[in-house]
Amino acid sequence: MRFVKKEVNTTPIEDTVFVIVEKAAKAKVQYGKEKVVDATIGSLYDEEGKLVAFDSGFDPYNEIPKETKAKYAGSFTGNPAYRNQVADWLIGNIDCRLKHSVIATPGGTGAVNITISECLDQGETVILPQIAWGSYQLMATMANLKTKSYTLFEGDHFNLKSFQETCSEVMAQQEKLVIVINDPCHNPTGYSLSKEEWQEVIRFLNDCAKQVPVVLLNDIAYIDYAYDTAHSRDYMEQFNAIGENVVVVIAFSCSKSLTSYGLRCGAALILGQNEADVRGVEVVFEKAARATWSNIANAAMDNFTYVTTENLAEYTNEKDGYVKLLKERSDIFTKEACEAGLPCYPYKEGFFVTIRMESNEQRDRYHEALMNELIFTVKVNLGIRVAVCSLSINDCKGLAKRMKTILDTCQ
Repeated sequence: MRFVKKEVNTTPIEDTVFVIVEKAAKAKVQYGKEKVVDATIGSLYDEEGKLVAFDSGFDPYNEIPKETKAKYAGSFTGNPAYRNQVADWLIGNIDCRLKHSVIATPGGTGAVNITISECLDQGETVILPQIAWGSYQLMATMANLKTKSYTLFEGDHFNLKSFQETCSEVMAQQEKLVIVINDPCHNPTGYSLSKEEWQEVIRFLNDCAKQVPVVLLNDIAYIDYAYDTAHSRDYMEQFNAIGENVVVVIAFSCSKSLTSYGLRCGAALILGQNEADVRGVEVVFEKAARATWSNIANAAMDNFTYVTTENLAEYTNEKDGYVKLLKERSDIFTKEACEAGLPCYPYKEGFFVTIRMESNEQRDRYHEALMNELIFTVKVNLGIRVAVCSLSINDCKGLAKRMKTILDTCQ
């Protein structure tokens, strides 16, 4: 390819999610909506099959003057009030003793990308979960980085041993660690680490930091849908124990929290023991932000600030109603899966439940078999993702048993 940089992957992107979404849509037209189970959509839907857009989020947004929507933000790093409110929203109610700063980003994706691309040099390796959102891998590829994955589970808990071994292997090859942990409400399994698991992770990273600098990228896209929302940030207090050679970057998504997926507003919250280290990361992120997206939507930032302060009671009441609905759906599916013997990765909370597959070959056979029965899901590494966030309660009932019957034909 003559017209792009030499060191780049030029294989066309295949977004498997949107391909299956389109297949599901065509099936609904051909066979009727009532006969199709569409478990592909990774956004929150109501019981009538309509995309949820919080009134408490969009009514205020619609009242914002068009001039405010049209103008540039106060800074390419984000509006000052927004940056302060993001920090308060994430760590304001916990005992956080770390230095911190916030950079506005286009969704949580921007925060993840800027960390992966700016914290490692070309040819180095970023550490990812074995089962993960596929875009992590794509971001690494576009930044000319390698990846190495840790096995996510050992039985029904986090695989600390694999995590430690993977970090040690990478640390033996390069002079820095950049590690992604998507928690709580992991995409796509719905797992959340316990306080004790986080303590072990931080203890180990501090040991690594005696040899190399460590960047922990904590992707919290779904945190505001944790089932115990009031205590969903408590684990972050474990970050107080990080050593001076560790920095934590939290990738936050307004897109998920406010059901405003298309407004593309998020943030990177940088945490560290030393103000100079936090500022050092911040400077690089500032330059990358200016060079990459230049500006975040002014009105989206102002709206988040308003909704989570002056409109907080209305927002919390509305969101909590949908969190309760999400839990009801996931409880039905996971309970029936357990009764039917449908193997699932350990689920605690969140938008997705994932069926455990022994191999990707088995996964591919199973995925096709499900579609033949008009059940549409999304393939992930060693699994089949079921988006309970977009399924009605009625769709969830009996689904696991049907899926187990179909799985038995694919063994």
